[in-house]
Amino acid sequence: MVEKIINSVDAVLMRECLERDINPEGPDAPESLNEALIDFFNITDGSLASINSKQRGSLADNIRIVATGSKKNPCYSIIDKGEGQTPNKIPETFLSLTASNKVRIPFVQGKFNMGGTGSLLFCGDQHLQLIVSKRSPNIVQNEGNDGSSDLWGFTVVRREEPTENMKSSTYKYLAPDNEILTINSKTLPLLTGDFPNAYDKPLEWGTFLKLYEYQLQPSGLKSLINFDLLYRLSLLLPNIALPVRLEETRDYKGQNMYTILSGLSVRLDDNRANNIEEGFPSSDILNINGQEMKAHIHVFKRKAKVENYKKKEGIIFTINGQSHGYISKQFFNRKSVGMSYLSDSIFMIIDCTNLSGGAREKLFMNSRDRLRDGALKKEIEKELEKIIKNHPGLRELKERRRQEEIGEKIKDSKPLADILENVIKKSATLSQLLVKGERITDPHNYTKVGTKDSFEGKEYPTFFKLNKKNTEKRPKHCPQNQRFRIQFETDADNDYFTRDSHPGEFKLKLADEDFDYSNINLWNGIATLNCEIPPEKELGDIIEFTAEINDVSRIEPFLIPFFVKVDPPMTSKTQGSGQRQKPPGQKGNKRDQPSGLNLPNIIQVEKNDWDERGFDKETALVIKGTDEEGYDFYVNIDNIYLETEVKARTKDDPKILKSQYQYGLVLMGLSLLNSLEETPDDNGKSVFDYIKEITSAISPILLPMITSLGELENV
Repeated sequence: MVEKIINSVDAVLMRECLERDINPEGPDAPESLNEALIDFFNITDGSLASINSKQRGSLADNIRIVATGSKKNPCYSIIDKGEGQTPNKIPETFLSLTASNKVRIPFVQGKFNMGGTGSLLFCGDQHLQLIVSKRSPNIVQNEGNDGSSDLWGFTVVRREEPTENMKSSTYKYLAPDNEILTINSKTLPLLTGDFPNAYDKPLEWGTFLKLYEYQLQPSGLKSLINFDLLYRLSLLLPNIALPVRLEETRDYKGQNMYTILSGLSVRLDDNRANNIEEGFPSSDILNINGQEMKAHIHVFKRKAKVENYKKKEGIIFTINGQSHGYISKQFFNRKSVGMSYLSDSIFMIIDCTNLSGGAREKLFMNSRDRLRDGALKKEIEKELEKIIKNHPGLRELKERRRQEEIGEKIKDSKPLADILENVIKKSATLSQLLVKGERITDPHNYTKVGTKDSFEGKEYPTFFKLNKKNTEKRPKHCPQNQRFRIQFETDADNDYFTRDSHPGEFKLKLADEDFDYSNINLWNGIATLNCEIPPEKELGDIIEFTAEINDVSRIEPFLIPFFVKVDPPMTSKTQGSGQRQKPPGQKGNKRDQPSGLNLPNIIQVEKNDWDERGFDKETALVIKGTDEEGYDFYVNIDNIYLETEVKARTKDDPKILKSQYQYGLVLMGLSLLNSLEETPDDNGKSVFDYIKEITSAISPILLPMITSLGELENV
């Protein structure tokens, strides 16, 4: 269905171009999608977020999706007031499997010949779709009549399963005597009227396409069109170029039987105050092997209805406003990322529109539902791990959420930790395996870390300057095999570089040429540039870079020169402990942060907390946290197997049984943390996910095993 919608968007864009008598492949045509939206529809900066809901509603009259038929097996009609096709052109447009794609037209949203037959697979048992189309009269005036331009053409397309020795399905369309059927009428009643009339108002030109008994999966997408289907299409088309009107005509009760699809970015922006944490979205521009991508980092508030925006997606990758693949939210649970307390809340959109053709082929599958495994995907994931882990806003919010979630329970965990420490100390094997000879620190010892006052950014910055000047005489030093980091101070909004409307532009210059091997992120007045040493530079060289920041408000860009000296390569002996420097802050403003954890905090989870924690009756242990900041072990003390064992063993003290169960799980979890490697599979599972599965599987035998082995005297 997505391809059909994009084809309708492109048909409307083409109509606007051709009605102006502009050759879509010629020099007078818009050079980009954004330029076309500005020129044809007066949409500021080519972004739907820049116009209000009333304007979007008016534009949505150009494209509609109408749900008809039954609730169980609905039909969907996609109707557009686009360029339309004459009956003579229908075979070489809608019905073509081999016609050239749209790559030569720079301003369309869909670049490939998509959507002709793929959807037929899901059109019920008969695999049918209806196509009705008429050419725009204004276009006919410019290009001339082909003998059928005043007529409506229509046909039915059917997919037939392979039979006998056929290797693939075939597609047939209705054309008696090899002629497309026609209707001689100025209009056809193909637009909806008052609910529930599906075919009432006249359509003068354009295309009507009906998908019969369309099998949307999961089945919940077949419900009232205003909800699940809207949410799903918004996710798949986060930056759709033109809005779409979704209309319901089936037997549902309610006041509103229509809504407007404007894409996920607009939905997030419209509901930012209620759903998105303060300060977000934030800006990150990353370069991988010279390939630039823009990252938009959103974080949902704790009580936001996240399921209305995404399901298991954590990071989606887009090209031209369409989703082309995603990474699961489990990515944020990785030990190398350390954002398990925010894993359900973080949502990133990575704009890959500027990737080269070769890079796109290496990263994306034709199905556009997942990324292609390979070196480029691994490099992107590695870079994203660093960006997310070190993002100051995410780190601060994670600690705040952790404190909110644990609350007073962290104090209750101290006796448990003390007992566990004594258990470990009594076993040389456990001491060496689990704490590796390091001093066991107090999990309740907190150090103070400075925090800054609330930041109020500006849409367009009034200053952009180096946090610390690096002159030619006092350059920044960087080992030849490492990256260097430069920080700038500014008053720009956090989303300055990546917002849809009038974003700022950052360029790093080396000898007046763009240097692409760098990333920049912006958070609360600090822009942090991470950059590689150019490979051609030699030991002792002093390199002059210039940072250039510009936007529509400026006559001249900010130009900020700085110098970097190439030092000897860093070896494993000179790399040090790798401890991160504590973030700076103003005097007097302090917050608590764990000073270092080797033993975990043990949090007991009762049945009435299951829903909030994502537990069920068989969950045993869930781990959150990081090596650097410590781990929190959530133990299900109302686990069904523990409860069964306690009830069966009436002669044993329930407190002792529950303690054995808890410490057995915690020791198991610590051992698994140390032994399992971070090798997420195709489902995006992290070490924490596997520990949850393993401990749940062992939970039924844990207490019987401890008791039985303890009673062994002779073998």
